[in-house]
Amino acid sequence: MSESNSAASTRTPTKRPLLSVRGICKQFGATNALRNVDLEIQEGEVHALIGENGAGKSTLVNILSGTYAMDSGSIELDGRPIIAGSPIHARGMGISTIYQELSLALHLSVEENLLLGAEPSRWGWVNRAERRKRAREALAALHHETLPLEAPLYRLSLAERQIVEIARACLGSARLMIMDEPTSSLSRSDVEILFAVIRKLKEKGVGVIYISHFLEECREIADRFTVLRDGQTVGRGEMVATDFKQIVRLMVGREVSEIFPKPENLPGETVLELEKVSGVRKPRNVSLQLRKGEIFGIAGLIGAGRTETLRAIFGLDALGGGAVLVRRKDKTRSSPWLRLADGIGFLSENRKDEGLLLNRSLAENLCATRYRPYSRFGFVNSQKLRYSAGSWLKKLQVKARNENQPVAELSGGNQQKVALGRLLHHDAEIYLLDEPTRGIDIGSKEQIYRLMNELASKGKAIIFVSSYLPELLGVCHTIGVMRRGILTEIRSVEDWSEHRLLESALGRQTS
Repeated sequence: MSESNSAASTRTPTKRPLLSVRGICKQFGATNALRNVDLEIQEGEVHALIGENGAGKSTLVNILSGTYAMDSGSIELDGRPIIAGSPIHARGMGISTIYQELSLALHLSVEENLLLGAEPSRWGWVNRAERRKRAREALAALHHETLPLEAPLYRLSLAERQIVEIARACLGSARLMIMDEPTSSLSRSDVEILFAVIRKLKEKGVGVIYISHFLEECREIADRFTVLRDGQTVGRGEMVATDFKQIVRLMVGREVSEIFPKPENLPGETVLELEKVSGVRKPRNVSLQLRKGEIFGIAGLIGAGRTETLRAIFGLDALGGGAVLVRRKDKTRSSPWLRLADGIGFLSENRKDEGLLLNRSLAENLCATRYRPYSRFGFVNSQKLRYSAGSWLKKLQVKARNENQPVAELSGGNQQKVALGRLLHHDAEIYLLDEPTRGIDIGSKEQIYRLMNELASKGKAIIFVSSYLPELLGVCHTIGVMRRGILTEIRSVEDWSEHRLLESALGRQTS
């Protein structure tokens, strides 16, 4: 029996499919990104497209949405052959896309972004009143009507930008909605709201391609699934009839024995202390003690102040008050460069804009904060630099041609590994990790969890911000909850459950 038949068998369609993809191939130079990929979506169906980073999911999305042209194959929508020549063309045919890397205009306002390219007009003039009305309705459907419509996008957090991207895609009359990691920056409450929107789309007969590395989400919202690996279709089936282990084996081509490695080391002395730290707006009041060898998790809803806390610690944002002590020494006044000198590394949640130099090579990104081992009299030994970078790429299992390849050409998951690799190369003692597994496939997540466990066992201290509660409960020693800029209820991981974390984040009484 072929591997593609090892998943649960697919029901024989009883009607013409909404979308039919047959034998799609796409090559970039010597790389076969897609090889004879097949996909079929019914009306009113949510279909999960599953696979590791680099499996070909984003390439397929880009072909369907008109960003790339396919080399061969065929696409039919409502039984008619189509070729999307551009994203605008695809949208006109009824294909709407939420991209993993947000495609918003940061200098424009929330309102302008929501209806960009689809502005209501009269006699050649934009109908601003109608545009504002539609923008408010789109945000209200996601329970985010309080987002300021006049605010430029660059002032919003990454999570708030993702809400705008989702609201934008839901406007109009799409026949097919493609959602590429739509919940990667969302809290659980926002995920529930999005799922309610998806169910309404299903009732209208809209087909949804749902891409997510959270298999629990796929099980909850999807009807069927297709698995891609190395650019090929390797499995498909009914979501409820297939267990996670079988799907994971199809994704990675092997068994993944234990996703969350429980920390076995005991934390030591305190290496970082925050005493009533506040920022200009957030955080408002944060006190904590981070110990040597400890993984300290921070949970909370969008806008709670988690990201702002890490940025304030690292010196990226100004402190409004309080004190920061590093190894018992007052280090309140600082800057990112001084924090790096103190052995503190920061991984931004926004790798695209802040975490990486996208137009530079992997080697340059990996070694950006620590060139000393490869320089002499102000000159860099490029050979030593490339050799060291190659070692890190191998250790982190980054899928790339070589260390000279531009980071922009890598998949999102491999980019994240490079961003994390820079902290490892810097040999930081304290790690500030903001959503390090956002947009990462399950195999890569397992690697990062084990790496965090390994760092903790070596005495490194980690603050781990995540919106995915199972991973906080799975890998942390201690978890605190951010709520309205204040860090509350710091407890040992054994004293938490998903329910209690969510109740605490919402400000409800925990039982």
